[in-house]
Amino acid sequence: MSVNWWMNVLQAIVVFFLNPLFWLILLVAVALGYMRVKSERKDFNIRKLPGLTEFKRLFADSWLYALLLSVLFSGIGLVVDAGWIVLFSAVMIVVLLSFYYQWGSPIYTIALSFFGLVLWQRVEGTFSYQGWSLQDADLLGQLAVVIPVIAGLLLVAEGLLIQKSTINYTSPQLEKTSRGLRAARFKVKRIWLLPVLMLVPGDMIAAHVPYWPQFTLGAESFSFVPVPVVIGFSQIARKHFPDEILPKLGLSVIRTGIVVLVIGLGGLYEPYIGWAALLVGVVVRTVLTISVALKERSGGYAAPPSSSGVVVAGVLPGSPAEKLNLLPGEVIHAVNGIQVANEKELYDAIQVNAAHCRLQVADRNGEVRLMQQVLYRHDHYQLGLLLVR
Repeated sequence: MSVNWWMNVLQAIVVFFLNPLFWLILLVAVALGYMRVKSERKDFNIRKLPGLTEFKRLFADSWLYALLLSVLFSGIGLVVDAGWIVLFSAVMIVVLLSFYYQWGSPIYTIALSFFGLVLWQRVEGTFSYQGWSLQDADLLGQLAVVIPVIAGLLLVAEGLLIQKSTINYTSPQLEKTSRGLRAARFKVKRIWLLPVLMLVPGDMIAAHVPYWPQFTLGAESFSFVPVPVVIGFSQIARKHFPDEILPKLGLSVIRTGIVVLVIGLGGLYEPYIGWAALLVGVVVRTVLTISVALKERSGGYAAPPSSSGVVVAGVLPGSPAEKLNLLPGEVIHAVNGIQVANEKELYDAIQVNAAHCRLQVADRNGEVRLMQQVLYRHDHYQLGLLLVR
């Protein structure tokens, strides 16, 4: 039995790569990288990260969560409806193509597909297609618990991804202030792919695809369906630095997921409590998105221009500037003993002693520190700094 179960899982994974949503996700990840690089080159004449970073991190950051969720969903028997999976996939496609990933949280795609199924059942409850019947969707029974539980767990995964996989991938941008100067803001726009195995009851799929992974439990049969779950995230940090707001936002999303999960379990006693759990998740996640956006738009900039030095907007990974532990928002006052006020003066001062670079830097709190770094041949042309200019 266990050998057959693992064979079914492996077959389901192979089938996953045939899903058109999977290939669309790959194309969108490449497009995100291209758009980011284009924006960075426009402001700084150089890109911070390679254009394929979003593509490479698409699954690298989320595979562990996908594995754990697959084991949980299958292990505790969270059986979903085939029609809901279709609607869920359709909603994710719309979100992907919209590129508005501030609304890419799984709570939105899950809730939209669930309540879309509710509306569909109310309007045309007799619909059926190749063995699947709309009337079979138990929206006031099992699904009223299963869907909120899945939503809660995916929200927890989203929060963890925000905490651990966004800060290092923010993209600095230059924006005009009210005084006509330019300051830095920081944008992160990511999608993550979570290939999750879900259970669908009956032999509807196997009846049309004989080799589809399937197993029986008692008198009931179930099919493994690999679902490419997409989590989208977009946030602009202007008033605060990304490492200040993103961990807090991630923690709030995790807490929201736990609340949805706990309330959703109430669907065991009253189905409408499960429905309410989804609505609570949508409302709280929306409040988080809007409140953070409004807070970042009000007030000043975390990295404004400075008349006393050159403001760091970003640091290239692996560069001499990273070895100097320079951070966005810090201000370089002097290089090799020479006061600097703009980018040209900065690089002119570096070339005074191309083999050794001594900086006088004010950190985000205004405290001045000295640092130095040996620069090897040609490094002074590639210090690795993106500057507010």
